[in-house]
Amino acid sequence: MKKRFTWSYFFIGGVILVFALICLLPMVLTFMVSITDETSITRNGYSFFPKKLSLYAYKLIFQGGSDVIRSYFISIFVTVVGTLLAIVITGLAAYTLANKKVKYRNLLGMYFFIPMVFGSGIVPWYLICDMLHLRNNLLALIIPGLLFNTFNMFLVRNFMSSLPDSLRESATIDGANDMVIALKIYFPLTVPALATVGLFYGLGYWNDWWNAVMLVDNEKLYPVQYLLLQLKSQISMLKDLQYLSGTSSAVAPAESLKMATAIVTIGPIVLLYPFLQKYYVKGLVVGSVKG
Repeated sequence: MKKRFTWSYFFIGGVILVFALICLLPMVLTFMVSITDETSITRNGYSFFPKKLSLYAYKLIFQGGSDVIRSYFISIFVTVVGTLLAIVITGLAAYTLANKKVKYRNLLGMYFFIPMVFGSGIVPWYLICDMLHLRNNLLALIIPGLLFNTFNMFLVRNFMSSLPDSLRESATIDGANDMVIALKIYFPLTVPALATVGLFYGLGYWNDWWNAVMLVDNEKLYPVQYLLLQLKSQISMLKDLQYLSGTSSAVAPAESLKMATAIVTIGPIVLLYPFLQKYYVKGLVVGSVKG
């Protein structure tokens, strides 16, 4: 059955299209600035139609090709492994708090809630990581971010609480233990919420550079975010030295490099998000109103 054309649908569609284009414009501007000559940026500012194009910023990023590729693989590995482990830990904790037969589950929920409000600080965090030998290895990039976010855990718990208790009771009668019930029944039914928190964890791991700063000294273990952060710092320092010395024979591409770095680093996330969008929206809506 064909939908009739109405001006209301046309107006709503037009508004959505305009809003989508507005959201797309910053991305287009970022890309155009990344391929703009630094001198042109200095003279004319950011522009959708640059007067002079240049790929020098991308050449700087990929000039040590093996380093960038290695850092990309490290970031991908850390993101995939860390996200999967974090989802499992968060899901099991949420299942425990959603189980009404667990004694003191509300007190346990408060135990999880307190660290979300009161943090211990950097020094105890660093001492614990050092005590666990989380230094100059891949575990140093995974374990510190593996302790699940309390908000994510409560989001999944609220989703699981909306499921009927008869599922757990029927599985228990059939002889299934809590681990089987959680992994084979509750996890498949909670895919929207798990995909939502998985996107949160994935973004956190992919954008993380703090753990590398604090816990990694080996250049071969640098994730791509930290490697590019160092490159930007070096270019900014070079530009400052040029300004102080009064030399400008070769303009350091500070602004175009920032934009090129953004394009290089957000690519995987932009490609991944459309596949998780439907789960992301459903997980947020259901997880926020149930409980």
